[in-house]
Amino acid sequence: MSSIAEQIRKEARKALEDGVVEYVIGWGATRFEDKTTPLFVTKAEDTEKMVWNKYCINGLAKYALDNPYPDKKIGICVRGCDSRAVNRMISDKQLNRENLYLIGIPCDGKENKICETCSHKNPLVYDVLVGEPVEEAGISPERFAEVEAFAALSPDERYEFWAKQYDKCIHCYACRNACPSCSCKECYADQHVEGWQGKQNNRNSNQVYGLTRAYHVGDRCIECGECERVCPMGLPIMRQTRKMLKDINEIFGPYECGLAPDEEHVLGEFDLNDYDEFM
Repeated sequence: MSSIAEQIRKEARKALEDGVVEYVIGWGATRFEDKTTPLFVTKAEDTEKMVWNKYCINGLAKYALDNPYPDKKIGICVRGCDSRAVNRMISDKQLNRENLYLIGIPCDGKENKICETCSHKNPLVYDVLVGEPVEEAGISPERFAEVEAFAALSPDERYEFWAKQYDKCIHCYACRNACPSCSCKECYADQHVEGWQGKQNNRNSNQVYGLTRAYHVGDRCIECGECERVCPMGLPIMRQTRKMLKDINEIFGPYECGLAPDEEHVLGEFDLNDYDEFM
């Protein structure tokens, strides 16, 4: 049996040679042994540059948004998290499934903290699967562990924690740019408006941006952790989004986002049986 990397190259090469795809998005090596980078392969011979190892961490699906009207299909290597991102963007009508060629890759975890609580190691949607599906343990009991521990603090302690975190924010918007659920054509943060949504680099503006983004993502977070991984200031952004998801699970029942391309937004639906003791 050939290695997973060889199988990825084989499928990518075939898709390019057959004219099925315009290019394939995968991972490539860098001059650092413990780093990989997103790789866009347009020529069959360049598929040899594609790699698969424990450092293939970057999410790839969102790059498809840069080419909404491809001449041919866009090939994307998808793990479980990437496939959930694809489903989320299709549900948001940001991508068309017919424009994608998905090379599914079972993933047993990478050198990334978020992988410890991953509940979907196998891709949920794909056109071709390389390798054998891996065993999945289901939703991790540690999924909301940080949120629950944080809730034990007093309101003043929680506020002081987040105030100090957002004092570090530099408004680089890396979290938004990496997030597959942040797909607005024009983000409010890019609009030239002063006042409550001003762009000053201070605690108030930073907190407004962080909270606005958390509520915007809300029930659309696929828990890939890209927002937190790319933050150059080390903000624990997933603690906010998982707090939202924890509340959603408690109010509406068990919920994970991105499991299917036709799923509805939990916060965009109405049911007379919804829990409403808070009203």
